[in-house]
Amino acid sequence: MNHFAVLMQFLRDRPQFFADVQQEKYLNQTALSLLVCSSGFFALYGMILGSFSGGIQILVSAIKLPALYLLTLAICLPALFFFEVVAGSKRSFLQYLVLLLGAMGVIGVMLLGFAPVTLFFRLSLSDYVFFQLLNIFILGLASVIGVQVFYRGMVAITAEDGQVQQRRQRAMQMWLILYGFVGSQLGWTLRPFFGNPNQDFELFRDLESNFFLHVLRLLGQLFHY
Repeated sequence: MNHFAVLMQFLRDRPQFFADVQQEKYLNQTALSLLVCSSGFFALYGMILGSFSGGIQILVSAIKLPALYLLTLAICLPALFFFEVVAGSKRSFLQYLVLLLGAMGVIGVMLLGFAPVTLFFRLSLSDYVFFQLLNIFILGLASVIGVQVFYRGMVAITAEDGQVQQRRQRAMQMWLILYGFVGSQLGWTLRPFFGNPNQDFELFRDLESNFFLHVLRLLGQLFHY
């Protein structure tokens, strides 16, 4: 099976992809292809992140970045599925899984597209704070685009009319916010992804503060505030 061809077909014809998910066509094969492709793209981008400090951090970041997205999916998917079941959905767990893997595929492709930009800044500067903020922005942008595709897919496969559908869409928007919070905090828990070149290698760092305060601290350092 050509996993990359499956991903490209999804990207080029998303309405057909959503229709196939709704009709439960090729779900197992599609899930495998999306998982393989997205994990590979995440690993490649993770290697670029880890190259900032070099050494074993390159390998560790290549493992951590796919793990971040897969663990976020594993944590948040059950809440989505059981909420939908309680709300009356007849969709299967696998259908929701394929949609989320589709979102991961989009995120992975976006990161692959940004990889030359990230590599350029990696090779042309040594500013640790700027490199962190640059990649937080890129990862955040790619994730937002992926989540938008997932949301459109959810709307497409849960074709119900009237006020019930509107309430479910509002609840879905709240779930997406939860997904973002979980992913952000999980990324903070799994850090470091870059590795500080002025410090010894650490597989994980002690838990302190949170992701959002860290971003504010980085902005303060960047602008000397």
